[in-house]
Amino acid sequence: MAEDNDNKDLSVKEYAEKLVKLGMSLDDALSIAKRTEGLRNNIPSPNRKPQKKTKPLTKRQKEIIEIGLEIERKPPESNDLTFMHSMMCQVGLPRKKVNSHEFERICGNAGINLRAGKLWNGKEFIQQDLPYGSIPRLIMAYLNTSALRYKSPEIEVGNTTGEFMQRLGMSLTGGKNGSYGQFRKQMQSLAACEITFGLTTATKAITYNGSPIKKFDAWLANSDDRPALWPATIQFSQEYYETLINHAVPLDLRAMEALSRSALAMDIYVMLAERLHRISGRPVILHWKNLREQFGQEYRQPKDFKRAFLEQLKSAHAVYPKAKVKQVTGGLMLQASPPPIPYKN
Repeated sequence: MAEDNDNKDLSVKEYAEKLVKLGMSLDDALSIAKRTEGLRNNIPSPNRKPQKKTKPLTKRQKEIIEIGLEIERKPPESNDLTFMHSMMCQVGLPRKKVNSHEFERICGNAGINLRAGKLWNGKEFIQQDLPYGSIPRLIMAYLNTSALRYKSPEIEVGNTTGEFMQRLGMSLTGGKNGSYGQFRKQMQSLAACEITFGLTTATKAITYNGSPIKKFDAWLANSDDRPALWPATIQFSQEYYETLINHAVPLDLRAMEALSRSALAMDIYVMLAERLHRISGRPVILHWKNLREQFGQEYRQPKDFKRAFLEQLKSAHAVYPKAKVKQVTGGLMLQASPPPIPYKN
């Protein structure tokens, strides 16, 4: 279904009627029309009245709505399955560039500490930056999935950077700041990064040095002046691999790729995927202070974080149709929901 510019001005009822004419059931059409209203009308908050003049839908917003419709209509197949470690669903990597070689994020009973490492380029150790943004998240999802699918901590990543990028659904653009150069940089930063997880249970405080990548087996270029440092294989540490087997959260790859231009949207999606299906009984209220601890470290002002969070929540909700989450006074209300990947019978 193509999303045209006129759809942005339609009410929930009018949009639902349009979907029904395209062959969708009334219940499904109303559900989708309500869920995508924020994206279609570009409203920063669910409680804010629609503006008389609305901005046209961006290409990304149209794509997210389309993918959300596909996810609603078509259950995930085996190739749509990907995984994230449960700890990284609670406390994620930096979302923006960090002007330091160390980063720490703490939320409730979980924490993550990252230290930028070095890679050997064939002649010397080269200091890397900390990984950040959506690219390392996509890389980790791919590596996790391959390790679990082939039951091995050693993962083959393709003969070239371009081949691996295509596997992740990324387009190639050249230049130092193009997608190609940024992808290689983030791959190297992730491979060199040292990671420590912290977790508090009812009786224990657990520190886990869980750096995922143990070995970065990289090819060198034929020229001594420009080492390639592209991995033939990547090997997870045995400790990370074993915990991944027991703590992998299944995700829909279609949703991850649709959200890949926003690390915040990706983090909201994986948090909901990890948490909603574990709720039993009464709904859970997440207050803005707690949400900012988990997601808002990169924002100076609470109001800036809240605005950005609500905007990206609409995107995450659009590609997780069964998520029962809504804004309430003081924060968000989460209700028990089916996971994005259905349970096996």
